[in-house]
Amino acid sequence: MLKRGNNVMSYLDTALELNKETQPGPEHSERTGGENDDEDYGTALLESRLSVGDFEKIQSAFESPEPRKTICMSRDEFMQRMTETIGWGTKEEYGELFDKVDVARDGFINWDKLSSFILLSLYEKDERTKAMLVPQWKDLEFLPGKHKDTIQKVIFLKSSSRYLTISKEGLLGLWGENLKLQETLPITSDSTKLKHLWVTSLVSLENVNKIAVAFTSKEICFYDLPSKEDFPCQYKVLGLKGTPICMDYWYDPFDANESILSFGDITGKVQAIAFTAALISLFERPAGGCEVEEATMTTTWAELVSGCHKCCYVLEHTLHHGDWVRQVTYSASLDAIISCTTTGTNSVVLAWREKSKKHLKMTSFNIAQGVHGFDYHSRLNLIATAGINNKVCLWNPYVVSKPVGELRGHSASVIAVQFFAERKQLFSFSRDKVLRLWDIQHQLSIQRIACHFPKGQDFRCLFYFDEVHGRLFISFNNQLALLTMKREVSQRVRSHTNAVTCILYNSLSKQVISADVGSAVSFWMIDTGQKINQFTGCHGNAEISTMALYANETRLLTGGTDGTVKVWDFNGHCHHTLNVKQDGAVDISQILVLKKTILVVGWERTITVFRPQNFNQFSIPSEEWKGGSKHHDDVLCAAFLPPQTLATGSYDGEIILWNNSTENAYYVLHPDYQRQLNSKLDKEPQRLLGAEGSCSTHSMAHQPPPNFEPDTEGNNAVTRLCFLDSRKNIATTEGANLVSCGGSGFVRFWDTFKKQLLAEFLAHGGTGSIIMSIDKLNRYLTTGTTDGWLKTWDIEEYCLHSSKNKIMQAPPLIRSWRPHEDRISSLETCETGGRVLIISSSADSSICVSGLGDTPVLIFGQAKPWHIESCLAPPKGNVDLVESKIQEENMKAKSSSKEDVFADPSEPCLLSKESEDDPTQNVRASEDINFVIPYKGRNIYRKKADKLYCGEITQKAATAFRSLSIGALREVPEVNKPALLLDPDKYFRREPEEEEPHVPARPLLSETLKAVFDEKNLFPKEILDRDRKAKKLCEETSCEVKIKRNKRQL
Repeated sequence: MLKRGNNVMSYLDTALELNKETQPGPEHSERTGGENDDEDYGTALLESRLSVGDFEKIQSAFESPEPRKTICMSRDEFMQRMTETIGWGTKEEYGELFDKVDVARDGFINWDKLSSFILLSLYEKDERTKAMLVPQWKDLEFLPGKHKDTIQKVIFLKSSSRYLTISKEGLLGLWGENLKLQETLPITSDSTKLKHLWVTSLVSLENVNKIAVAFTSKEICFYDLPSKEDFPCQYKVLGLKGTPICMDYWYDPFDANESILSFGDITGKVQAIAFTAALISLFERPAGGCEVEEATMTTTWAELVSGCHKCCYVLEHTLHHGDWVRQVTYSASLDAIISCTTTGTNSVVLAWREKSKKHLKMTSFNIAQGVHGFDYHSRLNLIATAGINNKVCLWNPYVVSKPVGELRGHSASVIAVQFFAERKQLFSFSRDKVLRLWDIQHQLSIQRIACHFPKGQDFRCLFYFDEVHGRLFISFNNQLALLTMKREVSQRVRSHTNAVTCILYNSLSKQVISADVGSAVSFWMIDTGQKINQFTGCHGNAEISTMALYANETRLLTGGTDGTVKVWDFNGHCHHTLNVKQDGAVDISQILVLKKTILVVGWERTITVFRPQNFNQFSIPSEEWKGGSKHHDDVLCAAFLPPQTLATGSYDGEIILWNNSTENAYYVLHPDYQRQLNSKLDKEPQRLLGAEGSCSTHSMAHQPPPNFEPDTEGNNAVTRLCFLDSRKNIATTEGANLVSCGGSGFVRFWDTFKKQLLAEFLAHGGTGSIIMSIDKLNRYLTTGTTDGWLKTWDIEEYCLHSSKNKIMQAPPLIRSWRPHEDRISSLETCETGGRVLIISSSADSSICVSGLGDTPVLIFGQAKPWHIESCLAPPKGNVDLVESKIQEENMKAKSSSKEDVFADPSEPCLLSKESEDDPTQNVRASEDINFVIPYKGRNIYRKKADKLYCGEITQKAATAFRSLSIGALREVPEVNKPALLLDPDKYFRREPEEEEPHVPARPLLSETLKAVFDEKNLFPKEILDRDRKAKKLCEETSCEVKIKRNKRQL
């Protein structure tokens, strides 16, 4: 029972991913509120709403304290126990579940019966979901080939991942897996000239690495698959009674010696050669035959029928009575040879092999006007026939009286059918070049594709679907067309069934919490990446836009687009609902949990406050923020710096500083005004800029300049704010303590004490709005874009001190990578096990985690659990390598010119004469949509973008050199050439070489030596022996050193 329970739990985890309606039972009405009334009936069933936790409770209720003993429950006992154990659902619902499980009407059930029923129902539900998936196709393309006549067959070679095509004139084409034609080889026959020879069919004998080709000369030739340039014919079967026009080959995957080659001819005969020792030899060579391996062995059909070859035998029948056999195949599951003709009598014949394996027993289907082809699905046990009467019929092989289903929809005769085995769907192709895809269970057409081929009356169409690669081949005479299935999003690991909107990291339990647009919240283990819990329908049909945790990380707050914030425990129980707005729904962008208050900001210009000490009921109304509304546009984000500094950022680029104790605003921070100024304000930049010329600061008593044009396009929208609270003594050093990011891909560093913008750099160019995350120690900044890219920057030493001029140089870039295919929706930086991890979520429904160095990207929800310490462990020396790269980049950045710092692909670095006179230029708006702007801002953005596409002039941002006063340069005085250039011969003339005095040669030593020099006589013997030993020791030592050096080099 324990094993069965584990199977149920593991299957439920997978089923919950595929079934977004499957949800745990509601403990409050909010969990199921907002469901559509027209949902499937299966959604309302009790077994569809049970969660994994509920099944664990049910299993525990069936467990007996005594080992090897199971508990059986009657109907009344089951209803009572389940109502008490699970805690939700009515007794009537549990009674209906009992009746479904107790099929035998025994009056009792146990855990084995219940788990078997649940597994079967979930399996059927998964199969129904797969069957309703409609494939998406790329555009129809024609493959360039060299065939001059009708293409007779297309096959795929699994062993070499190549395709083979053969045409009527005998040209064999070999195609690579990339569908590039590699080579073409002519197939010839000695018995007939090539111009009178037609190839009729082709099959692959992959267990023996051969192909068999049928000819109109009533022969079948067996060729070795071409490996180099040769293409030898190894066997040849002559003397067939009729011309074979269709063939099929099967071999036993467990015993490759057993194989069957079946073929049908124009006389109505269906024949098969059953090989019993295929790996040794297909046919027996005569004893006195040629021993050359390359020689072709020839045998006749009469010899095969007579049994001369012990390694094979023949099977045949003539039930088609002279009609052309259009298709033949052998089914191992039925142990029968299936064939068809285009006549109404014996249209489809099944030749069953009897126990002796050498005799056949026939059954047949009679179909009006006959069929062009068929296909058999072993798992469904169905035969689909392509009828000339425009129908596709489904047959049970054991019921010959009538079909079990008819698929109607074609307006012309169906010429080919093929099952999509994995999805239990069926392709059918008709003579009017229409392709249909059918759902077998519901017998409905779920897709129709009209293929555009050249017009013509007489044509032959070939249909072949390669299910493994998702490629559909359709030939029209000598042309080969291809339909390729588009890669489905489901092939990529998806953490959620819907787009993920936000994530959190719970350091207490080491879990990642994620939410999606489908109002589902999931919990993941950071160590393994596996899902451990899930809440669904948290806000009904509303999207969950943001989340937050209590300071002690024991409660979860979710904010939805329905204008409510809900407080949950980690068991899925909703404790409170905070109503942000009573008279209508509003979108919530961020929840900020402080010590005594909970602040909520969103698509309103005010701050909504809730006080936990007043949480004495389930529904909590909002309280008034004393500071009122100070923003001129929607508030997108907020950040808090102890003890009392609150910062809020809005869509128009304003950052307002508040005193959280008094709830009053005292300063407004703006980015550089030169990015929004019109031509009038451009003439007076110094008056509007601050003393440092880097930003504009003014108290709340002052309003924005009268001629200032508001930013309605979100170029300066503040999407994220973060205080650098780990920087100590920042008030003394006058460094940056607030970071903001948002529109146009810029990141800005602020000093909230001096109300000054210290640094600004372009993190991502041309990507629209960005988001960011900073670790707790304020060492690393990670930014994410709308196209799935992430960058990590080293900010530990960035903007630690104040400077007169605004810093435009970016901090050192540590890593840039793209873990997602769509917009980055949320970022979290955490530290576990001494490693800094970057967690990201995206609109592509995935959640990824990666490290700082060159580590792999792990996706939550992978089939195989990971071990975070081993998977994200950087290679030895990787950290040093990263640091060295950072130093190199810093050196390059310092050596580059200042113009490079301000380089931007969307704007010039220095202002030209025209731009100084007229700062407006024709600029095309970015095609990237800013997903974080409110619905109102989005409409404004679209309208302005449409105008810009029509040629409207927009204001161009000025650069930091705008305020410099550059005068005319003085003329350089004329410089006289030096004398060394005027008269080079005087200074560089070579003096004549003087003749060297003659030096007499020294006499030879033998001429001047008066006595023989003997070393032994000059020194004592002890000194000479010591010297000799020292030389010997030195030679041995040097030899050993050389040997060790050579070993190290090897």
